[in-house]
Amino acid sequence: MDPVEALRRIAFLLEWNGASPYRVRAFHTAADAARGLPPGPVPAARAQQLRGVGPVTAAVIAEASAGRTPAYLADLATAAGPAGQAGWDLAAAAQGDCHLHSDWSDGGHPIEEMAEAARELGHRWAVLTDHSPRLTIAHGLSPDRLRLQLDTVAAYNAVADGGFRLLTGIECDILEDGSLDQEPELLDRLDVVVVSVHSKLRSDPEPMTDRMLSAVRNPRADVLGHCTGRIVTGRGRPQSRFDAAAVFAACADAGTAVEINCRPERRDPPDDLLCLAAEAGCVFAVDTDAHAPDQLQWHASGYARAARIGLGPDRLVTTWPRERLLAWTRRASG
Repeated sequence: MDPVEALRRIAFLLEWNGASPYRVRAFHTAADAARGLPPGPVPAARAQQLRGVGPVTAAVIAEASAGRTPAYLADLATAAGPAGQAGWDLAAAAQGDCHLHSDWSDGGHPIEEMAEAARELGHRWAVLTDHSPRLTIAHGLSPDRLRLQLDTVAAYNAVADGGFRLLTGIECDILEDGSLDQEPELLDRLDVVVVSVHSKLRSDPEPMTDRMLSAVRNPRADVLGHCTGRIVTGRGRPQSRFDAAAVFAACADAGTAVEINCRPERRDPPDDLLCLAAEAGCVFAVDTDAHAPDQLQWHASGYARAARIGLGPDRLVTTWPRERLLAWTRRASG
C-alpha cells in the first residue's frame, strides 16, 4: 500500500468518526511529507525525521511502505465497515472543487500551480474563486483585476491538458444589505459564484438571516460558502447566529448549493446544520477552500461528512461532470 494513500485514508476515517481536527490534520500533514519518499521500505526511524511526522504516522509509513496494511488503518476500516468504504468511493468520484484561491488574493501560489495540483489530483475541473474587492485584507480583486484574471484563466485553458479545465469564479462577499460585492456584469461572466459572509460575523440573528437570504436568492449566487464562519481550532471563533432553517429552505428553493467546507479549522457547517440542510433538500459543494496546492487533498474529509449523513453524488455538485455543473450554474438564464 502506498504510504500517502494510507495516511489519507486514515484522515478520511478519522473525519468519518468525528475525531478532533488536530488529529485529522496531522495525518494530512504526514501524507504531504511522505509524497517525496522513494519507493520501497522506509524504516519508522527514518520516516520520523520528516517534518510533521510523529511516532504514530511514522509507523503507518513504515508498515505501508513495506507492503502491509497499517494496523491503525485496519482498525479504523473495520470499525467503519462497508459504509466507510462507500464514503471513500464517494470521495474518489469527485470531479472538481468549487472554491480555491491563488496569489491574486490571499492564496500563496500562482494560478497555474493551483490548477495543475487539481489536475494531478484527478479532478476534471476546478473553480478559481479569489476574493472580491471589499475584503482588502485578502487583496480582493477590483473589477479591473478580475477582468485581467479572466484573460489569464483563458490563456491557461488554451494550453492546458484537454481533460481538465480551470473555471472562472469568485468568492464574493455578502455585504451587510445582502447585495454581492462585485459588478453584476462581471458576475454574469463567471462560471461559478461562491457567496460568503466575512464581516460582522457576530451580528444579531435577524439581520444576519436577512443578509444571507438576500444573497442566496440572488440568481447570480451558486454556492453559499462556509455558512457559519466558525473556526474550531486555536483561539477559535464562534459560529454566526441566523435562522438556519429559513436560509437552507431558501437555498433549496433557489437552487443555491450549501458548501461543505473541508478546511480542518472550519468543518463548516457543523453536523447539526449539515443535517438540517440535507433535510431541507439542498444540494452541496464539497470544497477545500484551498490556499495552497497540498490543501486540495483535504476534499476527502468533506466527503466523509457527506457520506456519513447519506448524501450521494446526485446531491453533490462537485461529483458532477463539468457540462452538468455549468448547465446548473446557468439555470437562471435558461
